[in-house]
Amino acid sequence: MWGLNKLYLLMEKQHNRGQDGAGIAVVKTDVEPGYPFLKRIRSNAAQSISDIFRQIGEEVNELEKFNPDIKKHPGLMKGHVSFLGELLLGHLRYGTQGKNNVEFCHPFLKRHTIPARNLALAGNFNLVNTEELFSLVNMDPGEFKKQSDLAAMMEVIYHFLVKEDEASPDRLDIAAVLKKALPLFDGGFHVGGVTGNGIGFVFRDANGIRPSYYYYDDDVVVAASERPAIRTAFNLGKDQVKELLPGQALIVDEKGNPEIVQVLEPKERKACSFERIYFSRGSDEEIYRERNALGYNLSEQVLNAINHDLKNTIFSFIPNTAEVAFYGLLKGMEDYLSKVKIERILSWGKEYDDEKLSEMINRRIRIEKIAIKDVKMRTFITEDAGRNEMVQHVYDVTYGTVRDNEDTLVVIDDSIVRGTTLKESIIRMLDRLKPKRIVVVSSSPQIRYPDCYGIDMSKMGDFIAFNAAIELLKDRKKTDCLIDLLERCKELQRNNKLHTENVVKQLYKQFTNEEISAKIARLITPQDLGVPVQVIFQSIETLHMACPDNLGDWYFTGNYPTPGGNRVVNKAFMNYMEGRNVRGY
Repeated sequence: MWGLNKLYLLMEKQHNRGQDGAGIAVVKTDVEPGYPFLKRIRSNAAQSISDIFRQIGEEVNELEKFNPDIKKHPGLMKGHVSFLGELLLGHLRYGTQGKNNVEFCHPFLKRHTIPARNLALAGNFNLVNTEELFSLVNMDPGEFKKQSDLAAMMEVIYHFLVKEDEASPDRLDIAAVLKKALPLFDGGFHVGGVTGNGIGFVFRDANGIRPSYYYYDDDVVVAASERPAIRTAFNLGKDQVKELLPGQALIVDEKGNPEIVQVLEPKERKACSFERIYFSRGSDEEIYRERNALGYNLSEQVLNAINHDLKNTIFSFIPNTAEVAFYGLLKGMEDYLSKVKIERILSWGKEYDDEKLSEMINRRIRIEKIAIKDVKMRTFITEDAGRNEMVQHVYDVTYGTVRDNEDTLVVIDDSIVRGTTLKESIIRMLDRLKPKRIVVVSSSPQIRYPDCYGIDMSKMGDFIAFNAAIELLKDRKKTDCLIDLLERCKELQRNNKLHTENVVKQLYKQFTNEEISAKIARLITPQDLGVPVQVIFQSIETLHMACPDNLGDWYFTGNYPTPGGNRVVNKAFMNYMEGRNVRGY
């Protein structure tokens, strides 16, 4: 039961990575012929992790009714409890295609009468060349498989696994299988797998796009997407949990011996910075420090925006994931205020009294908990007008915190993707406090391009920055350039060169960051709002300063680490221009 308890803890400590479903697979080693050795359970219930482990727990409880001492006999337990085994693989689903049927939940399985040819896979990834992969193994996928990156990855790995097992049936060389299969995958990936004969493995893409961590000792080998989950589950120090480096695989043989193997030639490290800004849990000390720095690095821009008037400015954050960046911004404001205090006191010379000195020393940055999310609210109304009305009340506002038409309100968010929640809910809500001005601060830069490597943002029309650029073109009567860019994409497509350049970069080159930010501010401001709104974004340079080891920034810069990224952004632009509301890959 120890392993199942650890798996449950690992999954709960990473529930931020996916709440659309969950699944686990278990392999039992040294099983007598004729007995099941690979089992899987999946759920897309509202509380999917709890649902899975409740079902497993019920099976254990039923056994205990017949034999109260069964937990004292592990061999007997293993024979009677479906999900007790030596290899455990768990996964949390983050539905990137809007498909949340239970069939899409990982792990996926391939079954065979020969144990070594049974395979379970689960991962954190997206591939941009699934069609090519199916054709490589001469497979015409059905409607379900066509929609699944994992199905394509599974077929390719399984193809080479069977060939390897045919060549040397006495010893399955998983490293050889991965070295043949992985170079064919275009994308970012961190994937775990188990075979029916008791081999476990985890592998990471050559650019290190998706995060991957592991730990092992004499008793256990564990790998997960997040370091703090492993540390918490096994009570470990930071340096005990290692990072699986780009292109590496952690392979554990049938006897439980772990080995790190370089299965892909490592390329320039492009670890996803959006993981650090938003997606990963902030309990990791490095991520906490980086998010803090992201807020601190925005201090100068914010001070300029409020004309250094801290006396009449209130600082807050929405949503809760922006809290750590808020602390960094607050530290920046405090550092500036301390500097002002020293300069003022020194300028007085000896001309001050206790009251004057006390007033200066006791000045503080004004912070308030402006908004509280009402988790009980559900926008069940489907009609647009009624739904927008309900969306406005997802947050409760804290009345009495702002002086009417006197205070500027500065609110930090971790990122602004679509801007819909800002416009329909947050800005309207803040307006009810009657501030003099609202400044929205994003701890990430402007999100301008699709992501196709795991954090799925794939439609151009969804990005507020892209829509701002389009509106600027309309203002300047330059929309003809959109036709030119579309023709360029079509030309590249005809010549099978859609992957060679990011055409959409040309669109943004026509405007400064400040022009796009100003237009975004207008787009997120409801027409009937009387309060001026300003938007401030992190710069690429300060992002890299805060996250020096995670320089993957393609959603901000358009600099994709693999050729498939260029193909995706160009397809996404073509879809937008031709009115197709579909993913770019």
